[in-house]
Amino acid sequence: MAKITSEQFSAFAASRRTTRDFLPTPVPESVIDELITDALTSPSWSNTRPFLVAVASGEKRDRISAEFLKRWAALSAARVGGLMPKLKLALTRYGLPTSNRMIAKPYPAELKGRAARVGKELYSAIGVERGDKVGRDAMWAKNYEFFGAPTELFIFVHSSLDIFSASDAGLFMQNLMLSAHSRGLGTCAQGAVAIWDDVVRSEFEVPKKYRLLCGVAIGYPSDAAINDFKAHRLDVSEIKAKPYK
Repeated sequence: MAKITSEQFSAFAASRRTTRDFLPTPVPESVIDELITDALTSPSWSNTRPFLVAVASGEKRDRISAEFLKRWAALSAARVGGLMPKLKLALTRYGLPTSNRMIAKPYPAELKGRAARVGKELYSAIGVERGDKVGRDAMWAKNYEFFGAPTELFIFVHSSLDIFSASDAGLFMQNLMLSAHSRGLGTCAQGAVAIWDDVVRSEFEVPKKYRLLCGVAIGYPSDAAINDFKAHRLDVSEIKAKPYK
């Protein structure tokens, strides 16, 4: 088997970027299965593989997206609208998160700067001003269209292993995204879709012990300018713990 050099791997890994606009071209189920097969070569806690993958394509994908968009419309109206949308949200609760409410919490001080930087740079790249709440919410809504990707993977983790399930799922996802990249496919890991797990559960048999962690949009990247956006990469020194002197 041919081996790649360390320089080749570094260049390949660095060339993977998040895709935020996809072509409608379907990804064959056989290719999705190949990606998952590659992903399963990742290490796992006692080889337990404490995660499930729900693959949404075709009509399933469209039904989930449609319901997500309706809920986001209700939530966004309350965020940027007047009193009536807020009252409607409070009374009906339609649009409020049904899972993973914690993703709406503010970032801690030591992480907030990183998140603020990528947000500012991304929205600046697409011409959305900082104070444009409507424009920002419209961009966020694209999460619930899966940025046009024909396939969305929903990653569930077993609650019994807590953070170790999430760790295993993260290793699995990174392998999957690199495998997709090697095939000319784009991916977008999406925490935004984790707030309404009941919508996904209505389409798949998922045991109660499994919690929705995130989604991964998969498809062929378009030529849209947003796909040229390159998020800032941290320097090694920024994540290495400082030794005691």
